[in-house]
Amino acid sequence: MDRYERLSALLGILGQRGKVDVDHLAGELDVSAATIRRDLDHLAEQQLLTRTRGGAVVTNVAYDLPLRYKTARHATEKERIGKAAAALVTRGAVVGLNGGTTTTEIARALAIRPDFSQAEGPALTVVTNALNIANELAVRPHVKLVVTGGVARPQSFELSGPLATRILDEITLDIAFLGVDAVDPEHGAHAHHEGEAGINRLMADRARKVVVAADSSKLGQHAFARICPVSGMHLLITDAAATAASVAAFEAEGVEVRTV
Repeated sequence: MDRYERLSALLGILGQRGKVDVDHLAGELDVSAATIRRDLDHLAEQQLLTRTRGGAVVTNVAYDLPLRYKTARHATEKERIGKAAAALVTRGAVVGLNGGTTTTEIARALAIRPDFSQAEGPALTVVTNALNIANELAVRPHVKLVVTGGVARPQSFELSGPLATRILDEITLDIAFLGVDAVDPEHGAHAHHEGEAGINRLMADRARKVVVAADSSKLGQHAFARICPVSGMHLLITDAAATAASVAAFEAEGVEVRTV
């Protein structure tokens, strides 16, 4: 059982029992008590449970357990990118999020920002075409959630097609965070699937500021369908493994780059 399967199992047990004990969990899952403590601390940081002396209890957030954790490449880098992106959002903003593991981390970081999560009523509006992101944010009372229509792609959980464009045609976003399959200083941001690229392009067109969130493995790469040219990008957030030459190439095209 890897860590993400273990986290899901922990949430499932907690959902059934209401409270859990570290030593009992360690025995059930055949890991050390120290590992269970680290896992519970991690879930508490995500506001998915409340730590107690020797264990944990369910939090007052009304979510369906277990929440599923998806193993992702460059998970640590994406988590840092998510936190840096979420820090750009101001109270009252309308935020666009497309699908992907990096934008999912942005959504999670927005969900647990203390100044937002402690607000009375919605602190921001999130517009997304990603079903998994919608599932995580729908239970957050400080987030006004708008989900596009469309047909779901099981590979990415994104909604695409003509039904998705109708909502986006009617709204304006303060900031759009785009997860991409590839981004190049000459050719811009791309996705593997043309339907997703089309919805993401419209999201970018409706935004006052476009932020591409991509770990360094995506830089300088190419994919099938273009989302937007480099001139349509305002900011690129990537990880510290990005080369100086790659960063300079984007900056030469007028794109601000932040490495985290």
